[in-house]
Amino acid sequence: MLSHPPGSMSDASGITRRAVLGSGFGGAAFMAAPHLQARTGDPHALGYRGFSDRGTQAFLGIRYARAARFAPPRREGLPKQATRAIEFGPLCPQRNPMTPRISEDCLFLNIWTPDAHPSARRPVMVYFHGGAYNWGSVTDPLTQGPHLAAQADAVVVTVNHRLNLFGYGWLQPLGERFRHSGNAGQLDLICALEWVRDHIGAFGGDPGRVMVFGQSGGGAKIATLMAMPEADGLFHSAATMSGQQVTAQGPANGWQRTLALFERLGLPEGKGAADALLALPFERLVDALDATDPILGGSLYFGPVLDMVHLHRHPFWPDAAPQSLAIPMILGNTRDETRAFIRADGPVVRDLDWGNLAERLGPQIRIDLPTPWVVEQYRRRFPDWSVEQVFYAATTAGRSWPGQVIEADARAHAGAERTWVYQLDRPSPIDPARGAAHTDDLPYVFGTLDAEGSYAGTGRRAREISDAMIGAFAGLAHEGRPGLDAWQPYRLPERQTLVIGEDRIRMVDDPRRWERELWGRAPYIQPGS
Repeated sequence: MLSHPPGSMSDASGITRRAVLGSGFGGAAFMAAPHLQARTGDPHALGYRGFSDRGTQAFLGIRYARAARFAPPRREGLPKQATRAIEFGPLCPQRNPMTPRISEDCLFLNIWTPDAHPSARRPVMVYFHGGAYNWGSVTDPLTQGPHLAAQADAVVVTVNHRLNLFGYGWLQPLGERFRHSGNAGQLDLICALEWVRDHIGAFGGDPGRVMVFGQSGGGAKIATLMAMPEADGLFHSAATMSGQQVTAQGPANGWQRTLALFERLGLPEGKGAADALLALPFERLVDALDATDPILGGSLYFGPVLDMVHLHRHPFWPDAAPQSLAIPMILGNTRDETRAFIRADGPVVRDLDWGNLAERLGPQIRIDLPTPWVVEQYRRRFPDWSVEQVFYAATTAGRSWPGQVIEADARAHAGAERTWVYQLDRPSPIDPARGAAHTDDLPYVFGTLDAEGSYAGTGRRAREISDAMIGAFAGLAHEGRPGLDAWQPYRLPERQTLVIGEDRIRMVDDPRRWERELWGRAPYIQPGS
């Protein structure tokens, strides 16, 4: 694990959990596949019949809307007859999906609740999955909700929504019928939150206490919602996790990406392209997503568009959107973000040495500083670090971490009083070389320590950290502040940060100050912008 740059420490040396958050914060639950067989006596609400899932009542695959291709979603009425809700709905079209069940008819949500009774009035925790804006799933065992719902004493909701071209392709230049195309995926999330507002009470939820939380791209979607007028009032607290972005692409860049897709499909511009996009099988459109992105390189990257219809400003530039400053917010990252997706045995890191480090570093960062100079600074600061340690520290600080810094600092500059920041430092006991990598905070928050894809382990320390993080998130949902008494709000210039390590959880002022100042010499060119 990388050592810390110097930073001052607060007087708080440990963290205590509030005991007032419902049903206890004991050991971690063990993740198993959901039961998919409805039985007589299984829970029901609003005409949906669910099933018992690891101590909770689960309702899977509930339709919240339908949508024609590239059109805004349309809510539907509740079922007129008893409907089984015992399996996940299909995933929205994407490359390399986690399941073969793919359909454009994919606007479904899932609910886990301690008790589907209208009198319960528990807070609601709505999770948006990661995968940038281009892929992802609610079926991931890491993010299934029974343990979190039971331990946080809350209703947990996960949401499918349109992705990539289908959710964020900028097609407005092709005519009025594509007016909503650049933010259709965000409109899906808004529609899901409207469904929650109107119906979650029947499942034991309180529509006046809705928390949204998301990891990576899910956090980015939340950041965008915080600047969308149509989302105002639909959620009351928020948390973003692990390498979130602060993305809004301009229409010119969005159109360049669309033209690259046309070229890959062999389509002309104009009406012919519009008709083809509406008529082609979705599989053809998904295949074309492997076209080279004209802005970033790699495959095509689609994200929210500053369309001046639904998104009228960047959510965090030149400041934090005033609309959401009063919303309490947790912002988190992991210490070694890029170790999750730049493999140590892959071509970028294989045969890495001091002679080629600067060259290989360049394509992996999003802040345009001279890479030989960057390498020199790290070697002076940390003379004992290996070339691999410098590579992963620099790529994390110059690529995956800045979005969180931008959000936290912007809220602090704007006077937001309720912002809390964490940093997961605990390295994986399963794969120590991984450090604390991208997505590694997920099993702690969901309590899915033994789920497939978890690197947290199931030992005592993993359970303690999971208890603390669930308590923190549950506190935000219940009370509008984290359920950890010593977690101080983020202020400037101190930049108080909850550092979650192997040995203890503690408050540290500006724990990566040196790296923050180093990379703060130039603008962060965010993916998708």
